[in-house]
Amino acid sequence: MDNQGTASIQQNRIVLFPLPFQGHISPMFQLANILHSRGFNISIIHTKFNFPNPSKYPHFTFHQISDGLLECGVSDPVLIVKLLNSNCVEPFRECLDRLMFDYHVYCVIADAHWTCTQAIADSVNLPRIVLRTTNICSFLAFAAVSLFRDKGYLSNPDLNKDAPIEEFPPLKIKDIPQMETSNSEDVFEMIDSLVQQTKKASALIFNTFSELEEPDLPKLYIQFPMPTFTIGPFQKFFSASTTSLLTQDMNSISWLDKQEPKSVLYVSFGSLASMDAQKLQEVAFGLVNSKLPFLWVIRPGLVNGSEWIETLPNEILESISERGYIVKWAPQQEVLSHFAIGGFWTHSGWNSTLESICEGVPMICSSFFGDQMTNSRYVSDVWKIGIKLEKGLERDEIENAIRRLMFEREGSEMRERILCLKEKIDVCLNPGGSSYQSLEKLVDFITSLRSSTI
Repeated sequence: MDNQGTASIQQNRIVLFPLPFQGHISPMFQLANILHSRGFNISIIHTKFNFPNPSKYPHFTFHQISDGLLECGVSDPVLIVKLLNSNCVEPFRECLDRLMFDYHVYCVIADAHWTCTQAIADSVNLPRIVLRTTNICSFLAFAAVSLFRDKGYLSNPDLNKDAPIEEFPPLKIKDIPQMETSNSEDVFEMIDSLVQQTKKASALIFNTFSELEEPDLPKLYIQFPMPTFTIGPFQKFFSASTTSLLTQDMNSISWLDKQEPKSVLYVSFGSLASMDAQKLQEVAFGLVNSKLPFLWVIRPGLVNGSEWIETLPNEILESISERGYIVKWAPQQEVLSHFAIGGFWTHSGWNSTLESICEGVPMICSSFFGDQMTNSRYVSDVWKIGIKLEKGLERDEIENAIRRLMFEREGSEMRERILCLKEKIDVCLNPGGSSYQSLEKLVDFITSLRSSTI
């Protein structure tokens, strides 16, 4: 599918290739908007899987490629990434060839998980820039997974999972990036390929700001000696609301309008996390027992083997209705910026974590897979702007964490720290700020690629 509109032969064109999952689509489209606002023309190559609505982005051109996923019928995210990198090689190559024939293309900006794109870009002498949708500390944890594996941290069942990793403070063994999948080797291969192919890229972009991750920047430059641009938070340039793959329930805002300032806990576990019915009940009891108002997002598909909330007993639903509000999906940036929100219980995905920092909302952190383990550890132990649930999903720990965050001095101190970070974000995005300057350098870098690709 091509949506060319009135586009003519335009010379300053960039091709972007997002991974087709919600947490990857949003930052890539935000980046596309940022670059478009700086005068670049944008072409987006996208799989048929989760293909966005082009009418929401009339300023971009869209090019759909086949992905072969419908024929495979898989739902495992790790396996999907593996299949995409196999199935999309020729469709991506053919689409890129057409675009390079029609336009002068500066470069392709690909999600780091599109590891197949490096060889294709090299074959046509096109610079490939990688967008890593995690933060720097989590990326470095990914890069260290082979070390963790060699040390036996992932294979020794007798190790204390709460023990610290000496080679990578402040992580504990249980914080090592992992994915739930039928084949653990696929995870290691995916991570190793991501790291190795990123090292071959022309440049690296992060949706973060240097003031937050200053201690890890020298480590990054040593392991990945390439031009690196920290130009985040993207969402402070452009909202992610239009990139949502799920329908947002705007009634959640009306409900929040009726609540007291900073009285509500917002609960959302993202677009991919899942749990069983028993864990859902633990979450419900923890929320109800806290006796605090809460807005709870229960995404269809969150509960394994369940359509939505039918596994919750009626007595729990009655208790929830007294002080809580359940929706299937919410306009998260609007929710977090609402005066009624006092805390955010998150799955610790980087987009959600950064959105919470942007709005000065302290967090309770769960983690399910991937970078979420590292993110939650940094939130609790390094930046000290949230509480990590160390036991998983257990009602007493949940209730205790809510009370600590919302009622106790500990929570007030977290709020003060995260408000300081929020102020630093405002500074870094203004002229002369670190992200502003990094974006200027990125624009100059991309423009400099013109001569090498003519």
